Amino acid sequence: MSTNAPARYKTILMFGAPGSGKGTQGAILGRIPRFIHCACGEVFRALDTRTVLGQQFVHHSSRGELVPDELTVQLWKANVDSKAESHLFKPDIDFLVLDGIPRNIEQAQIMEQYIDVIHVFHLSCPNRQELHRRLRKRALKENRWDDAKDETIERRIKTYENESKPMLEFYTTEKITDIDATRHPAVVFHSILSRIVGLPAFFESTREVY
Repeated sequence: MSTNAPARYKTILMFGAPGSGKGTQGAILGRIPRFIHCACGEVFRALDTRTVLGQQFVHHSSRGELVPDELTVQLWKANVDSKAESHLFKPDIDFLVLDGIPRNIEQAQIMEQYIDVIHVFHLSCPNRQELHRRLRKRALKENRWDDAKDETIERRIKTYENESKPMLEFYTTEKITDIDATRHPAVVFHSILSRIVGLPAFFESTREVY
């Protein structure tokens, strides 16, 4: 890792209910130079179960238990540090784009020591029928038939509302931009990018890099 790396990673959060498109928008932003996308799901899929952290994850997941917040953050941090060590992520000049983590206030509190949240994009989709439609379509496309069931989808949405949505109160209002996620993905991305290029932190980064 670069010796010029900041104590905390400059971070942009993609936040929203399941099906709101936060993963899609995060992935698109991550294709732009100086933005690195990291999805929580990818962290778990890339996990090496031979490591100490990997064994701890298996210990909980094999029993159907929720992975503790502290362990989830440790797994995420190990993944990001690995990207930095391989120079895929350059903390001194890159913005980290996160979706799916932090997932609740407890994780947000733990991660404060690692990330400097520049901005939070809340992809709002209050129409539950639209969320159901998107989640069902995605599950069927990926041949995950159980995830296409209405009760499964409703449970995921309720979990978000009870555990994740309160996290919006953890960050100051000035750092949060509400985005209408029901619009075309290109329009949603345009709104996100327009806000990013107006951020002081982004302006400073362009002076440093270019």
